[in-house]
Amino acid sequence: MKRIFTILSVGLLIFGLSLSTAFAQSPEKMSYQAVIRDASNSLTTNQAVGMQISILQGGSTGTSVYVETQTPTSNANGLVSLEIGTGTLVSGDFTTIDWASDTYFIKTETDPTGGTTYTITGTSQLMSVPYALHSKTAESVTGTLNYTETDPVFGASLANEITAVDIANWNTHTVDTDTYLDVAGVTALGFVLGAITAEVDGSITNEIQTLTVSMTGDTLTINGGNSVLVPGISLLNFPPPAPAVGDDFEGGIIAYILQAGDAGYDVNIQHGLIAAPNDQSTAAPWGCAGATITGADGSAIGTGAQNTIDIEAGCNNPAGIAAYICGNLTLNGYSDWFLPSKDELEKMYDNRVAIGGFAAAYYWSSTEYNAANAFTSYFGNQTENNPLIKSYTIYVRAVRAF
Repeated sequence: MKRIFTILSVGLLIFGLSLSTAFAQSPEKMSYQAVIRDASNSLTTNQAVGMQISILQGGSTGTSVYVETQTPTSNANGLVSLEIGTGTLVSGDFTTIDWASDTYFIKTETDPTGGTTYTITGTSQLMSVPYALHSKTAESVTGTLNYTETDPVFGASLANEITAVDIANWNTHTVDTDTYLDVAGVTALGFVLGAITAEVDGSITNEIQTLTVSMTGDTLTINGGNSVLVPGISLLNFPPPAPAVGDDFEGGIIAYILQAGDAGYDVNIQHGLIAAPNDQSTAAPWGCAGATITGADGSAIGTGAQNTIDIEAGCNNPAGIAAYICGNLTLNGYSDWFLPSKDELEKMYDNRVAIGGFAAAYYWSSTEYNAANAFTSYFGNQTENNPLIKSYTIYVRAVRAF
């Protein structure tokens, strides 16, 4: 599937601060997380990672005002978590950084092997959240505060004019009949009390409007030229009839609509599979030959997306394999494509004529048979659904769920 990595291959940055209430001690640290991948784009999992973190002042190449090193351990998903300000000090003082005086950037240098040979570097600007540390200056006010109260009894305030009689009148006030409109006054101004039950101004078009609503695909149109796009609404039980297999829909062509008994079936809202309108490859391997991929054995409808994720994560060099091609595809505005499971691929075969564009050839599924083979489907006649050797290069067609 699509991933977002903001520091080259280091990963997604998440910054946060823990701030206390007034007069409490503010913590001198920032939370930081990153997903670590090696030079082959594979996750670095359950392994010590060497990192050097620098706070730069004034720009992405500015002066280092604080430098520390840490050696966190990545988890099973390649994620490392640490707190900046608690590592081994190299230079500077984190507690003396004047966050309000300038712009600051964070620079990370990473050694995926756990040492100090930093081969991955990234720099990002610190935005508003870290500068909350500046608020801690209110904790330590020193010196003498000189202030003279000029009106200690509020003698110059309007509140000084409020008397006990005023307070009593406020608590027992009565309605001033000279300054409000009663029913007679409203009628005298020409207004009619109550709901309108009859035409009073000779026009039958200025109070009530008849709306004409039409539905085309996912676009709801009201007479007068106004319209709104409502993704997925055309699959509800509204006229005109919901799209069927073979219809263009949300980036591709509807390949299958879930039936009772399928995972995710909803009697009120139709869900299913959308096939890409064309093949993504005519000669791609399944990949990971000789290795069993944990979690990539799902065959039922609804398991293809997770199979694809597991294949990408479990292969040492996934670029170019069928699952990677589908999982990293952006097509017609959608980026949640995946390699179909064995049963999902069979439904595509059943509806191949309505979907269109298939060759009389073998297509990969995302369902692994064993370490050496994975399931396929032959779109010539599907006389068999035998697994093929993972290194064979055959056709690939991506799907997405709706």
